[in-house]
Amino acid sequence: MSKKILICDDEAGVHESLKLILADFYELILVNDGGQCLDTLDNARDVGLVLLDIKMPDVNGLEILKRIKEKHPDMKVIMITGYKSVETAGEATSLGAAGYIVKPFESKTIMAVVQKALQ
Repeated sequence: MSKKILICDDEAGVHESLKLILADFYELILVNDGGQCLDTLDNARDVGLVLLDIKMPDVNGLEILKRIKEKHPDMKVIMITGYKSVETAGEATSLGAAGYIVKPFESKTIMAVVQKALQ
C-alpha cells in the first residue's frame, strides 16, 4: 500500500498541522480545492489515501467524495470537518468514506486513523 497521502483542505493552517504530524512518515500532496483534488488523483501515481475537507468554497467535500468513488472506487478517503454532525458523518460513510475527523484534531488521532486506513 502506498504511503502517499493527498490532503485537500482550503485552510493553510490545516495543511501546516497535517504536515507537522504526517510528513515524517508519509509523502504528502497538498491541494486547496475539490477540482485540484480530482485532477491530482487522475494524474498522480500511488496515492493511498485522501484526507478531504467537507466545507470548501468551490464545492462540498461530500460531492468530491462521490466523484472520487465513481472514478477510484477503492480509494480510501477520510473526511475532515470543523462541524461535528451525525448526519454528515452518516452521509460520508454511506458515500464510502473510510473515516471522519473533527477539527481541531490531535496528532495521535490523525496518526491512528491514517494508519488504520492504510493497513
